[in-house]
Amino acid sequence: MDTRPKVSSLLNRLANYTNLTQGAREHEEAEGIGEKKKASKSPQMGTFMGVYLPCLQNIFGVILFLRLTWVVGSAGVLQSLCIVFICCCCTLLTAISMSAIATNGVVPAGGAYFMISRSLGPEFGGAVGLCFYLGTTFAGAMYILGAIEILLMYIAPKAAIFESKHPEGEGAAMLNNMRVYGSIFLLLMSLLVFVGVKYVNKLASVFLACVIVSIVSIYVGALVSAFKPPHFPVCMLGNRTISGHEIDDHQCTKTALLPPGNEAGDADNFTSVYENSTMVPTFDPSLEFPLLEKTTYLWKQFCQGPEVNASCDEYFLANNFSQIEGIPGLASGIIAENLWSSYLRRGDVVEKGSLSSTPDAHPASTQQPYVFADIATSFTLLVGIFFPSVTGIMAGSNRSGDLKDAQRSIPIGTILAILTTSVVYLTSVLLFGACIDGAVLRDKFGDSVKGNLVVGTLAWPTPWVIVIGSFFSTCGAGLQSLTGAPRLLQAIAKDNIVPFLRVFGHGKANGEPTWALLLTALIAELGILIASLDLVAPILTMFFLMCYLFVNLACGLQTLLRSPNWRPRFSYYHWTLSFLGMTICLALMFISSWYYAIVAMVIAGMIYKYIEYHGAEKEWGDGIRGLSLSAARYALLRLEEGPPHTKNWRPQVLVLLKLDEDAHVKSPRLLTFASQLKAGKGLTIVGTVVSGNFLQSYGEALAAEQTLKHLMDKERVKGFCQCIVAQKPREGISHMIQSSGLGGMKPNTVVMGWPHAWRQSEDPQAWKTFINTVRVTTAAHLALLVPKNISLFPSNSEPCAEGYIDVWWIVHDGGMLMLLPFLLRQHKVWRKCGMRIFTVAQMEDNSIQMKKDLATFLYHLRIEAEVEVVEMHDSDISAYTYERTLMMEQRSQMLRQMRLSKSDREKEGPPPGSGRPEAGGAARSQVRSVLIGQALASLYTTPTSSETGKLRGCKASQISEVYTMHVV
Repeated sequence: MDTRPKVSSLLNRLANYTNLTQGAREHEEAEGIGEKKKASKSPQMGTFMGVYLPCLQNIFGVILFLRLTWVVGSAGVLQSLCIVFICCCCTLLTAISMSAIATNGVVPAGGAYFMISRSLGPEFGGAVGLCFYLGTTFAGAMYILGAIEILLMYIAPKAAIFESKHPEGEGAAMLNNMRVYGSIFLLLMSLLVFVGVKYVNKLASVFLACVIVSIVSIYVGALVSAFKPPHFPVCMLGNRTISGHEIDDHQCTKTALLPPGNEAGDADNFTSVYENSTMVPTFDPSLEFPLLEKTTYLWKQFCQGPEVNASCDEYFLANNFSQIEGIPGLASGIIAENLWSSYLRRGDVVEKGSLSSTPDAHPASTQQPYVFADIATSFTLLVGIFFPSVTGIMAGSNRSGDLKDAQRSIPIGTILAILTTSVVYLTSVLLFGACIDGAVLRDKFGDSVKGNLVVGTLAWPTPWVIVIGSFFSTCGAGLQSLTGAPRLLQAIAKDNIVPFLRVFGHGKANGEPTWALLLTALIAELGILIASLDLVAPILTMFFLMCYLFVNLACGLQTLLRSPNWRPRFSYYHWTLSFLGMTICLALMFISSWYYAIVAMVIAGMIYKYIEYHGAEKEWGDGIRGLSLSAARYALLRLEEGPPHTKNWRPQVLVLLKLDEDAHVKSPRLLTFASQLKAGKGLTIVGTVVSGNFLQSYGEALAAEQTLKHLMDKERVKGFCQCIVAQKPREGISHMIQSSGLGGMKPNTVVMGWPHAWRQSEDPQAWKTFINTVRVTTAAHLALLVPKNISLFPSNSEPCAEGYIDVWWIVHDGGMLMLLPFLLRQHKVWRKCGMRIFTVAQMEDNSIQMKKDLATFLYHLRIEAEVEVVEMHDSDISAYTYERTLMMEQRSQMLRQMRLSKSDREKEGPPPGSGRPEAGGAARSQVRSVLIGQALASLYTTPTSSETGKLRGCKASQISEVYTMHVV
């Protein structure tokens, strides 16, 4: 804690106490228009004023005053202690993780959002930050509803606008009153925050004093009750609790002795006779007239008339009225009755189990003046309702800029505040169970004690101390939520990770988040319209628990990954504590409300995916990236353990692209084809070679890499790009094929374009580079795909509505030619295309049997395709085979010959397409198809002009050729 200050210094700090966040204080200072700028002062706030008191004020809230007694009465002392202990352990473990994160660097305005986003990345940070914002906003709605409940039930019940003449409609009328007054309060509070946070700041010390005075009055009242219990009689019929509002004549009896002519409610100097009770009637000798026995107001509630012989309720006739003390006192031993739970269903009567009662034949009617349970209670429900009373632990971390030594003050102040509030909650549970009767504890709204606040009946010297104190403290907590939530949203918007929230990063000239405040008020209004504190509390429980879960996850991940930047000054943390806290948070989410938990997770997941796809790219050195690196390392090491099985084989593609003089990609459709072939799966590496020296051409290499990345983003290709600088392109391609990939993630397929107009090109390197690439690919035992006429291939925006993919299967290659069209058909562009397999048979072969064998082979490959066998004469086959099996030396000699004219080339030999059988040509001219053929050790000429015209006349964008080439 801080060094001991002087009394005057302490009083000055208390007078200047503020519970505003760092950003709010900056806005407050900016509001002084026309004032001279003061010299910036160094932060002077210590642990007590800067962290401990703000956390204390944020943790203590409406639940302590309005619902804790009801939780104790429903769950019993033992289960209530369990609920409080679990919730406090959750926040304590979270505070330990938060202290480690907060002391690992400066935490500016934004608090929990800043810690999570910088530790887990913008996706998690944005998702959890928005959940924390929603939780804070709904917390403001809950505090306002609590303030309205105190106002309409305990301060000014006659201020209700809507009233019901029937008991069944009282609940609905109360909800409407809550909505109207809640909306008015929300509007007034929003206007106050909009006008200036300095006014909220001036009220902070008043709200803090109200909280402290209220809690102290509870403890003093509990101690006083041991010697002089307060008198709050509770009327019981059998073991059922009677509402004090319904006893207009103040007579908890069936009949009373009254002077003649007096009504039951008018006689003050008579002695009541409690029929069938142990009390003996007494008579006042000073009375001149004999007393007459008359029925009381309660009689009329249970009977059909005021007459003594009127028809009455069976339970009313069988049981007697009695009075018990609502506050027996600390020394009464009532805690023995309050140890165990007493959960009720909706509409059940609040009962006292220790009183004798005659069982009734009919359930109680809502027309009768009993105290009824308004909602069904269970352990899980009470956890969700109580948990908001332990939130608020982030108040200290939000103010790190105002602290003299944030690295020391945040852990000490936050943990001490949690320990203090935990002790207060635990002792309050024991005091409530030891001082207040169980029937009164289960009476949520204090109807049995004539509409008094239940916790107020225990307060000293008067219940009004708690009523007034809780009202102002609840209003203050609502103002704090409406002040903090817009600034949290503004911090998220300014980070620019959620595009549609950018408008909320702007505000007034002094930075006040006007638009964020407007959105916060609208969302809080949704909570106000729910109009039930018991329904709003579980909602914000989910959002806060999700935030705390990710704080623990962030600390645990950073600890396990041991990143060099993880050096928190707070050393009393461990990854096991973080994961224990995370487990408790997750368990509490599903314990309190599993459907709310699922909804909260779905909301966070949707925000996460939105930021992942549309958000701005941020690099904050987060733990998720470190986790990805560790996972990638582990996976690569696992892949190195053995060769991949054939069942797991898929093309891992290395796409070779060529850039022109302006650094533009010459054949961008190659990347389109690769993306269609991959359908987003497996490894894709896009590479290019820059000619020159690495020392002089490094800038060009970076520019080429950026060009490739831009093209990959445009084509939505998930993969990596690689740029190599080499003196000769052939050497660069060779180096790329040898060095691409890492470990088991190496390319097994090379995709390159057909050399464009290589016969007419003046540069002999075009075909030499192509031949060298074929050789290197074969030497590396890689598959080579050479799409011909790649510019005619369909783009990703041109899906094929019909057509076939034709495969000319010449040589058995293990089924790769079958796999390639199958993979293409997985993409949306080729999905509607059929698949046909063409194979060649000699005239003397059994074509029918060959077709059956090929169909069986496809069946085992689980590929659906039509099978066609084309019969050819021996002379055609030999010529076809000879053309495609030239030796390397012969081909090299042919390519070194002089360039031939177009007419000479036509005389020299037909183009590759014309060497195909007639059936294939006819099929290609009739349907949209893509011919996938396999050739052996040969180079092909480009199509002639006449053939190109034919292709274009048959939807040439759908008709191309792909060759899998091997060098023999």
